[in-house]
Amino acid sequence: MTEPLDQFDRKILEIVQRDCQLKAEAIGDVIGLSASAVQRRLKRMREDGIISAEIAVVDRKIAGNPMTFIAGMEIERENYDALARFRTWVDKQDHIQQVYYVTGSVDLVAIITAQDVTQYDEITAQIMSQNPQIKRIHTNVVLKDVKLGMFVPVTAD
Repeated sequence: MTEPLDQFDRKILEIVQRDCQLKAEAIGDVIGLSASAVQRRLKRMREDGIISAEIAVVDRKIAGNPMTFIAGMEIERENYDALARFRTWVDKQDHIQQVYYVTGSVDLVAIITAQDVTQYDEITAQIMSQNPQIKRIHTNVVLKDVKLGMFVPVTAD
């Protein structure tokens, strides 16, 4: 079982979400702990799954996928195992950045990157052909990024 987060854990999480490359010594200087104490806490939080990934955010334009699309998908209601099959399939799709199971007029919302509209059309055609339980896709084209981030505020229990 995961032990509760204390004030030092929360401060460490705030810091590493902004820069996961900071050395334990630098983090310790900011929060008042030794480098070894910070390293132990980071190791525990990684092992407990509190820190689930440490990634580099790559500029989409330089990577060759400058366009972002928000796709709202409707799934067949009679097909209750459709979501599990879709999860397995979507894990292998690099252009599909994020997927959320939501309430409202659609069942799933996906964030998809592509080179252009033609490639997006190919991606959605693949989604529909590989996942017949998806009956409709509603698309919004992102005109401009207003805010991008994965920062999660860390609050006290």
